[in-house]
Amino acid sequence: MAKARFRHFEVLVRLSELGSVKRTAESIGMTQPGVTQLLADLEELLEVKLFHRHARGVMPTQACQDLLPMARQCLLGLSTSAEAIADRSTLGQGVVRIKASTAGINGLLVEAVPALNAQFPGIQLHIQEAELNEQFASISQGDIEMGVCRQPAQSPTGWQFQALMADEFVVVCNPSHRLAKKSKVTWKELSQETWVLSPIGSAAREKFEALSQQHKFTPNTCHVITRVSAMTWAMMQQRPLLTLVPASVFRQPRV
Repeated sequence: MAKARFRHFEVLVRLSELGSVKRTAESIGMTQPGVTQLLADLEELLEVKLFHRHARGVMPTQACQDLLPMARQCLLGLSTSAEAIADRSTLGQGVVRIKASTAGINGLLVEAVPALNAQFPGIQLHIQEAELNEQFASISQGDIEMGVCRQPAQSPTGWQFQALMADEFVVVCNPSHRLAKKSKVTWKELSQETWVLSPIGSAAREKFEALSQQHKFTPNTCHVITRVSAMTWAMMQQRPLLTLVPASVFRQPRV
């Protein structure tokens, strides 16, 4: 793999996504023979077939599927580094790389970042959404300067957690849900509803499991488990569902 070049990985990834030599060549500004030759070079280097050819294009082999995560990571790392170098050379005031949870973005960064940018327009901010484990991995690899999350049981060595805001959990439903207009809802009523759950290990899931044990009920659950807010809201638009989430998830700016 040390002999592989950036273009090899770019062709590999784009060809697997587009399934066509012609479309791949157009997307990365190469000729079709050039793409074909780079693919042949990479297959020769690895001594393995990377794509099945068929009448409508190409399909990745299992060997290609095994290689794709590493290729994507290499491209992402190179792109991120190039962007950071360009930012430093043009702005001269540095780059701050941040990874934040969904709650951290909606509850804190959507208000803090525009204000910070207005006060210090020369500082380049790179913000990505990521949960705690991914943030810790990025911290340990030196890929970010800041992670925005809930207080972990233990912080990485040499890093410090600083509380920036308090948060709470709320039960959420569609405005048309039969419980939405009630001034008071009991846990007995909530226990009879169907819930959309967050993934195991998330703060919302741990809180929900603690509450269900405290109030002694086994919840009816929807068989869609997601951390993606848009997916949760889409499910709740279609069915009379409830979900338990951090209040900060809903603190989004009004446009």
